[in-house]
Amino acid sequence: MSSRFTGRVAVVTGAAQGIGAATALRLAEEGAAVAVVDLTAERAEATVEAIRAKGGQASAYGCDVTDQDAVEATFARVHDELGALHILVNNAGVTRDGMFFKMPKSDWDTVINVNLSSVYNCSQAAQKYMSQAGYGKIVSLSSRSALGNRGQANYAAAKAGIQGFTATLAIELGRFNINVNAVAPGYIATAMTAATAERVGTTAEDHQKLAAERTPLGRVGQPEDIASVVAFLASDDASYVSGQTLYVNGGAR
Repeated sequence: MSSRFTGRVAVVTGAAQGIGAATALRLAEEGAAVAVVDLTAERAEATVEAIRAKGGQASAYGCDVTDQDAVEATFARVHDELGALHILVNNAGVTRDGMFFKMPKSDWDTVINVNLSSVYNCSQAAQKYMSQAGYGKIVSLSSRSALGNRGQANYAAAKAGIQGFTATLAIELGRFNINVNAVAPGYIATAMTAATAERVGTTAEDHQKLAAERTPLGRVGQPEDIASVVAFLASDDASYVSGQTLYVNGGAR
């Protein structure tokens, strides 16, 4: 494994499982000191232990990313304890799927707050340190659902919002040598997609099989498939890439 991130400090939100955990592990394997952020530090510990078991450097942080004051305090802690803040991966997300005509306002608010407002909170906190340092990489998780997906009006709106947010932040923060990009995964085998399968009355295995049949590459994605793309965008290999949303979906249209 290369050492693209030696001397870099990365924050990954929603890093207890799935894409977040895989991304934290990948960045650490390539030399980053990783702040593993989830709702509680206890939830983040398993990812930290996996990183340390491979000889990497990581610390667990509990933070409700929808709470701006909590985010500001957590990022200040990360900066103080790890010495800098070079990379932010906005990955925290939830689904509250349901047809729009019967979607309660609470499900709309929860998904918008966790998936979109948290990206504002974390990016706002991170850019202060990045601007001062004259260096930064912000990578946010969008989704193929941004193009529209039955039963996901709230999630689709949040993930589409991330794309507009990313394009705008790239324009505003470019002068400070901060790259801002997004990754839009297709079907990835995670706990979240397993929950979706349950919602529509099938098993995770059958759901994945159906998705694989619709995918030109003939398989569903794994969290590591997304982590490798996030790592590219967070690295200096992508130093002239900014304001982009990269769809990572096995060729599905």
